[in-house]
Amino acid sequence: MTKMMAIDLDGTLLNEKKQLSDENLHAIKLAQSQGIEVVIATGRAYFDVQAIFAHTGLKTWVISANGACIHTPSGDLFHHVPMEKKDALTILQWLEQHDFYYEVFSKDSILTPLNGRQLLDIELDRLTSADPNIDTAFFEEIIQGQFSQTGFVQIDSYDTIANDNITVYNILAFSLEEDKLLEGWHHFSDYPGLTLVKSAKHNFELEHEKAAKGIALDILAKKLAIQLADTAAVGDSFNDLSMLKIAGHSAAMGNAPVEIKQAAATVTLSNTENGVSHFIHSFIKKTCP
Repeated sequence: MTKMMAIDLDGTLLNEKKQLSDENLHAIKLAQSQGIEVVIATGRAYFDVQAIFAHTGLKTWVISANGACIHTPSGDLFHHVPMEKKDALTILQWLEQHDFYYEVFSKDSILTPLNGRQLLDIELDRLTSADPNIDTAFFEEIIQGQFSQTGFVQIDSYDTIANDNITVYNILAFSLEEDKLLEGWHHFSDYPGLTLVKSAKHNFELEHEKAAKGIALDILAKKLAIQLADTAAVGDSFNDLSMLKIAGHSAAMGNAPVEIKQAAATVTLSNTENGVSHFIHSFIKKTCP
């Protein structure tokens, strides 16, 4: 009987340097050799996932943009749930008015404000002024991690996406300031027709209400005629909750927040200890004859 495993990327499959270890890579290939359908399930854009796996030889199904898109192992778009353009424009207008750095995930690029780095520098200056002893190197590393994705295109204003040719799958708002993030979270928490999630401490993300990793996993399971009881999921953050809750077997990373660990059936090692490999071997031992 075919089985399926959905694996998150950042904080899960990728280590603290945003790299895929040989141990995790070999474990995925082992799973595939055992007939397990491996699925990458991430908040990243599909083209960014392609760049990460470019030299690995891996071909998997990919759930991207927090469930807004599903691509086949050969790279074809199988399913997608774009945001309503009016919703995207309303969200982006508010984010610009409140000086947020943001990223708009579209089909071929990540649209981001031309003054994006300046916005984050201003935030870092405010944090430094409030606490001169703050670890600026730590925050610089966080910023650089955000900019490590591929496919960025800078725009002057959110009005750019009013173009009918731009499909919006996901909007990510990023800030170094907790109060600012909390204000944004509260503002959009009751916005109709949208899913609001966090994928890391310094962001929140918005998608169509029918876009979530769990929803996409269910759609893919039906497509491949796999029972949810025969699926597995592993992740580390709040945007993983929907798939951890519906998968027959679930694991939270050792580096995950306590809420994620409580939602999963088990806790594996951290992403710096090849926790995905550990979970894969455990899943194979438990379910594969």
